Amino acid sequence: MVKLIDLSVSISPKIREPLPAKIEYASHNDGAKQAAAVLGLQEDNFPESMAWATETVTLNTHAGTHIDAPWHYWPTSEGKPSRTIDELPLEWFYSDGVLLDFSSKPPGYEITTEDLIGELARIGYTLKPFDIVLIRSDADKRLYHEHYAFLHAGVSAEATVWLLDQGIKVVGTDGWGWDIPLNLQAEAYKKDPKPGVLWAAHYVGKDREYCQIEKLANLDQIPQPFGFKVSCFPVKVEKASAGWARPVAIIE
Repeated sequence: MVKLIDLSVSISPKIREPLPAKIEYASHNDGAKQAAAVLGLQEDNFPESMAWATETVTLNTHAGTHIDAPWHYWPTSEGKPSRTIDELPLEWFYSDGVLLDFSSKPPGYEITTEDLIGELARIGYTLKPFDIVLIRSDADKRLYHEHYAFLHAGVSAEATVWLLDQGIKVVGTDGWGWDIPLNLQAEAYKKDPKPGVLWAAHYVGKDREYCQIEKLANLDQIPQPFGFKVSCFPVKVEKASAGWARPVAIIE
């Protein structure tokens, strides 16, 4: 028996995020008009003047559940041209999953290396290379909230480096972003404008090649902190900084 848990959110204009999706829906009657025009027919040549239903989606690669490629963080990574989403090895995106629960932390909390070590000790697990580490903050429960993009716990740059030091290549969060919310970053920078305040965890990608899954969902439905697989293959968008994905937890 295998249980599959959907870890993605829908592509929807209802999500209040800085990069919202737009969807235009074409009905079956619209499809008959389109087909008739393409094929040189009349609309009523189709049964009840109905043909295909379609949608036209205007979508940033960072809208919805998606995976950031190294190119998103900086033009180079580890001293070489950063790879885009279509250039990354598929092996990274199917591996053992590890769920770290920080749902008790408030929005805006910055998860530290000590937090990660403490949570791993609590669940009795030692990370190994290529584990896919999922950070739960329950931000997906506020997906349609007006300030959704600012309601997650983030991960510090130092904690991100520590994860990569364990051989991790793919990390994920149910928040809008991996770092603490952008509004808090901006406030901190205005008070003390120095390097290392803005987008600090993302900029780790300058020196260390890795990928982030953002806007995960349903991490609370995974019944165990490890002992499951994660499948999270990104859509192959040519030369793109990210690709949409439908991550799934696979529990045998």
